[in-house]
Amino acid sequence: MALIEFCGDEKFFDAEKVFNSTNLEFSYCFEHVVFDLTPCAFLFVCGIPYYFVHHKSENTTILISKLFTTKVVFTSILWLLSWVNLSYTIWEWSHYIQIPCIDLMSPFVLGLAMAVALFFLNFDRKHGLRSSGLLTCYWILFIVLWAFVFKSQVELLLSGKKLTQGKIFRCVMFFMSYVCVLVLFVTSFFVDMPSMLPPQDPFAEDHCESSTAYPVTEERRKKLNPCPEPSSSFLSRIMFEWFSRMVWNGYKRPLVQDDLWDLNREGKAGRVSRHFLHIWNQEKNKYKKPNIETISEDNTLSNNDEEILIEQPATEKKKEPSLLKALVKTFGPFYLVGTFLKILSDILTFVSPQLLNAMIVFISSAAPVWQGYLLAVLMFVVAIFQSIILQQYFHVCIIIGMRLRSAVISAVYRKALLLSSAARKDSTAGEIVNLMSVDAQRLMDLMPYLNTVWSAPFQIILALYFLWQIMGPSTLAGLGVMVLLIPLNGLIASKLFKLESEQMELKDERIKVMNEILNGIKVLKMYAWELSFRDKVSAIRSQELKKMLQAAYLNVAVSFTWMCTPFLVSLTTFAVYLLSDTSHVLNAQKAFVSISLFNILQFPLIMLPMLLSFMVQAKVSLKRLQRFLNNDELDPSSVDCTTAQQNTAVSVENGTFAWDKDGEPILHNIFLSVPKGSLVAVVGQVGSGKSSLISCLLGDMEKRHGQVTVQGSVAYVAQQAWIQNMSLQDNVLYGRQMYACKYQDVIKTCELKEDLKMLPASDQTEIGEKGINLSGGQKQRVSIARAVYQDADIYLLDDPLSAVDAHVGKNLFENVLGPGGCLKTKTRILVTHGVAFLSQTDKIIVLVNGRISEVGDYNELLTRNGDFSEFLKNYAEQESSSDHELSNDEAIGSPVFSRLSSVTFTDSDSSDITVGSYGSPVSNAKKELRRHQRKIRKTEEKVHKVPEDKYTEDKLMTTETAEVGNINPSVLFQYLRAVGFVACIFLFLGYIGDNTATVYSSIWLSMWSDDPVNADGTQNGTNYRLAVYGVLGFAKALSVVTSSFSLYYGAILASTYLHSKMLDNILKAPMSFFDTTPLGRIVNRFSKDIYLIDEVIPTSLSSFFETFFMSLSTLFVVIYSTPIFAALVLPIMILYWFVQRFYVRTSRQLKRLESISRSPIYSHFSETLAGASTIRAYRTQRRFITQNEEKVDTNQTAYYPNVDSNRWLALRLEIVGNLIVLFAAIFAVIERGRISPGVVGLSISYAMEITMILNWMVRNASQAETNIVAVERVEEYANVNQEAPLIINDNIPAVTWPEFGGIKFVNYSTRYREGLDLVVHKVNINISGGEKVGVVGRTGAGKSSLTLALFRIIEAAEGMITIDGLDIGKMGLHSLRSKLSIIPQDPVLFSGTLRMNLDPFEVYKDNELWDALEHSHLKTFVSDLADKLEHKVAEGGENLSVGQRQLICLARALLRKSKILVLDEATAAVDLETDDLIQETIRHQFADCTTFTIAHRINTIMDSTRVLVLDAGKVVEYGTPGKLLKAKGIFYSMAKDAGLIS
Repeated sequence: MALIEFCGDEKFFDAEKVFNSTNLEFSYCFEHVVFDLTPCAFLFVCGIPYYFVHHKSENTTILISKLFTTKVVFTSILWLLSWVNLSYTIWEWSHYIQIPCIDLMSPFVLGLAMAVALFFLNFDRKHGLRSSGLLTCYWILFIVLWAFVFKSQVELLLSGKKLTQGKIFRCVMFFMSYVCVLVLFVTSFFVDMPSMLPPQDPFAEDHCESSTAYPVTEERRKKLNPCPEPSSSFLSRIMFEWFSRMVWNGYKRPLVQDDLWDLNREGKAGRVSRHFLHIWNQEKNKYKKPNIETISEDNTLSNNDEEILIEQPATEKKKEPSLLKALVKTFGPFYLVGTFLKILSDILTFVSPQLLNAMIVFISSAAPVWQGYLLAVLMFVVAIFQSIILQQYFHVCIIIGMRLRSAVISAVYRKALLLSSAARKDSTAGEIVNLMSVDAQRLMDLMPYLNTVWSAPFQIILALYFLWQIMGPSTLAGLGVMVLLIPLNGLIASKLFKLESEQMELKDERIKVMNEILNGIKVLKMYAWELSFRDKVSAIRSQELKKMLQAAYLNVAVSFTWMCTPFLVSLTTFAVYLLSDTSHVLNAQKAFVSISLFNILQFPLIMLPMLLSFMVQAKVSLKRLQRFLNNDELDPSSVDCTTAQQNTAVSVENGTFAWDKDGEPILHNIFLSVPKGSLVAVVGQVGSGKSSLISCLLGDMEKRHGQVTVQGSVAYVAQQAWIQNMSLQDNVLYGRQMYACKYQDVIKTCELKEDLKMLPASDQTEIGEKGINLSGGQKQRVSIARAVYQDADIYLLDDPLSAVDAHVGKNLFENVLGPGGCLKTKTRILVTHGVAFLSQTDKIIVLVNGRISEVGDYNELLTRNGDFSEFLKNYAEQESSSDHELSNDEAIGSPVFSRLSSVTFTDSDSSDITVGSYGSPVSNAKKELRRHQRKIRKTEEKVHKVPEDKYTEDKLMTTETAEVGNINPSVLFQYLRAVGFVACIFLFLGYIGDNTATVYSSIWLSMWSDDPVNADGTQNGTNYRLAVYGVLGFAKALSVVTSSFSLYYGAILASTYLHSKMLDNILKAPMSFFDTTPLGRIVNRFSKDIYLIDEVIPTSLSSFFETFFMSLSTLFVVIYSTPIFAALVLPIMILYWFVQRFYVRTSRQLKRLESISRSPIYSHFSETLAGASTIRAYRTQRRFITQNEEKVDTNQTAYYPNVDSNRWLALRLEIVGNLIVLFAAIFAVIERGRISPGVVGLSISYAMEITMILNWMVRNASQAETNIVAVERVEEYANVNQEAPLIINDNIPAVTWPEFGGIKFVNYSTRYREGLDLVVHKVNINISGGEKVGVVGRTGAGKSSLTLALFRIIEAAEGMITIDGLDIGKMGLHSLRSKLSIIPQDPVLFSGTLRMNLDPFEVYKDNELWDALEHSHLKTFVSDLADKLEHKVAEGGENLSVGQRQLICLARALLRKSKILVLDEATAAVDLETDDLIQETIRHQFADCTTFTIAHRINTIMDSTRVLVLDAGKVVEYGTPGKLLKAKGIFYSMAKDAGLIS
């Protein structure tokens, strides 16, 4: 059937009639075919992918609502009207009334379409879709297309012609249908009710931690603030209208955390990470060696595994799972949605030049004026559609980027919990923080630009195709220029990749060192090592900046080539076109359509180098992440928890263990069997492998061979107590449900009851990071209480009693650990350095050099002549006396007697006490002791190491607050000042030169295109015009180079200055700053904020200035072309300014909130790393993973609205910009005949650009303002309060000072911070040079405070301290601290060589270092190391035992040879024999020095010249040990309690 017959003898489309008529009208057939059936075709075609995308939706069914009923009713009416119309047409046909076929087809297809619409209405309800985008677009198409039909029907009714019954009937049917469509469109603005049931997560994990569920969940449920996006209509979502509420709130007042919406379910870190890990594990399983999976029935590796693994070919080991593949499989499908939107956006981009071409043709013709207005409207509509689609594309890509970041952070966190010991050495805390902060961010930033990989070539090809239509083969010349630049940029890319990799390695190293500095800041200050470590960080930073400078040179080359490429392409194309044939002329149509295409070409050409940079960074990050995620993990099968053994709780059979696969074994041939309910003690010298034995039972070591079986739940108490930054109660509960009676019993038995009374908020008091506001003993008691509350089957206790006072240790053993304690029915393995409680254990294991040398009970070991029997005989008496009542004629142990024999008692009291005898009762002393205990406990909070501030909410750690209001202009000024005045001048000159050349070249082109054409078809002055055009282009190139180089050079200057300033000030900050500031927050400043200053802020500021000058030049050109447009400039600029101001308040505050919500992620991560062994031991990994996910979600709740605010702003600005295009086109139509085509082309082409330019200018201004927050944050930490000067030139003591070491406290009082209570009260003591002073007192008595005062870690509130007559408060801190030596309570080591840890300033010779090692009893150990003094020390000294670390601290003190030595409970972590050796070394090597010893073990200070007894920060006793013993005061009571006096 011919088309004309189908249409009823009417022409389907009469072009001449349509385009030449002054009234736009279409044929009846055209209206019904195109306007009726186009929406139907849309529904049929788009409905198929819509169905397949949503048919597996996790949402549940929505109940039938009034809104749904309304939609069904009106859609049914439309369906019914279609069939009524079809029935009437069939009736007409049956009565031989002539009708066109279209009248049969149109209602039939419409009826089918309405039936499909009804299906999708119910489909949406069944799948929980509250607003249908498919049906909304369907109704919009009808409304727009039927508007033309509506016009025709109205004109038909008003024409006065006599109408047939059929026409009247169809006219009525159409109006009824149009009303129904309008009603259905209105319903699209509303959303249906939510689903009946919550959606299911297909990747939900099964885990059995119900008993340790994270308690915050219920609180969060009460504070739900759901995001309005899912409950918004389709129209609201595509226009981002749902976000307007937050913008309005942000405009009225500064936003706070509670204003933020919760993340949508699909974007939560838990769900996203589970999905990713599901795919990642599948990817890993492909590369698993089959032999590793060979697990025997008893869940242990089969015997032949080791041999098989050795036989694995080397090539197998090189293969590893691809992180990229896993990410693509996880996020790829959703990313395809963004790809589809990008295709649509790119296609629409090329519609505008064709419309411009039509407009220039229209200006030159006599076509009806409606065509011009139609072209103007089409330009506007196309631009609006492109804006909506482009913003939706960015929205989809950013959501994917966020989810990718969440998945990566969660995966890194989970991996960190599973890392093997060897992998922990390779992956430092600093590197892992960078993986979470920088690398994850880079992958997220790449997402919006990743489609440029295909989009840029696609746009280039399309642009060249359309250029070929205009310029012919000359286009190939421009293509040749682009091809020639590809290898150059390839070379630059490879260089950039190498530099980026090196820069990231340096960044990791810098963050690692900063992490160590912050963890050991107190020790650094006491050793006066700040400058050494500052230089170490600065040296790494210098190398990092050097790499940045090299990359800057390459980036300048990239900017030069790519910024000038569009001009070079246009110049080459024009030159070849014009010079190849004299008949070729440049008219307005060719010039400006080509220029608009060149401008389109400019975007992909500019984006390619950016993409190149992003891809290079992402490749480096992917490689780093892949390497980390493929690191060795702890073998879960190394400890068998499933095999049941009768009456045996723990067993090791022929076990050999090492810390890494290739390292030397630490434990050899271990055979161990621990019966259920027994108490087993593990003893041995420092480095004998006691802690390693506990680690192998926890599965933290590499098992070379053997079998380990642990039957039952495990509780673990580490040697160095791990305390979380939460309330004391939460630390004890550790995620368990609160049972008040049980909890109170635990608090009482663990000696914490009195502590709770003195804490400001009792057990709700917040404990600072690493337990900073608790003493060492308090931390250990909390750690023990946590273990007891868990009610586990097996307790692994790694020397928990060394950090507590003797009497507290005795009580803990009796009430908790011992045969009569609350754990008496549990299996307990206790590592200990003391022998006081060994007689009450069921079994003692003696370790020597990693081997079990003896096993037996106390009496057996005493009677044997084994390796350890002599040790027992020497020390058993003095220690065991604390546990057994001695007879009246029993004497003090011989070691104590030998020490006391050298002490002269000169007490004038007539009561003649003889050492070793009891002649008088001690009940009064005991009463006095208990009284002092209560007093001390009440005041302990005032005098422990870092007291809590008196604030209302009882929080020690300060909450990171966001600034509010406008960014202080001084912040921008400070940054520009750091960039440098000269660099700023050249930067602005470059921008001005660039835009001047660009504008004048466009005006020159307009004048050129208006040149008259000669009779022979040529133009005059072509060569001259071309030459000037070329000169302007090269001027632009020179300006680009100037601005680019100034930008990068100035940015590096600013980065150098700001980092140095912050580093210097942080290192000079007082300890109170570090005590109240989480280390993760400081690390965040040095990682993320410095990254922003290094790489993001320079780019965003550059982009703002660039688009600002481009906006000015564009407005100038449009006004120059059409002066009437000037009338609109002011209102449009006001509108732009208002939208930007309206938005920026919200955006800026969201950026601040996002910044402060990042720090808790890193703080929690650092806390997790420190307690990884404890977390694994308690099997609470799931709970900590959940906490990490919640912190990531909290961060994303601020980030998501921040990026959505950009979309909200961009869409509105683009709509305003599109109005500029509309008005420019309308003014051109109005002025037709009075302006030339060249001027019209110039005006509209620039107006089309201004949409993007103004949009980017406002967004860049906002982004620059929000990113400059990083400078604000760095400046905040660059201006923290400072300690006293390191050096005071007017008061530098002599080189030989102190000559004698005399210390005098004169009416001395001090506090930790302003506003707190005094911790030391009016101390007046005089210590002569060379005296040995022991300082004792109960936990929190002020012992360590006195030490801190001596080093001026805390400053005097009144009074003074003098050393050899010089007031230490008047000299520089380095002058003082460099002359003092300390062996601290917590030994701190830094990653690097052993030599660096002993001598960071490299001032001592090798023989001096070896001499110090010999006297600190480490010479043999170090000599046996392969690298000797160059032995690599792991981060935090983790590859050395705590005792070995303490001996290294002793070696440091020996090297310094100071006249004053402070020992702050220095031997708490070493065994008694090593303690004795240390004391002997101190007695001999520091014989002429003044020693200031704080000790838990009273026996270590019994040979002191004098003893200082502190109580609540006051001196209560001071004198010789003999004198104080005679006085029967507190010291006497403590000695008695420690078992030194019978």
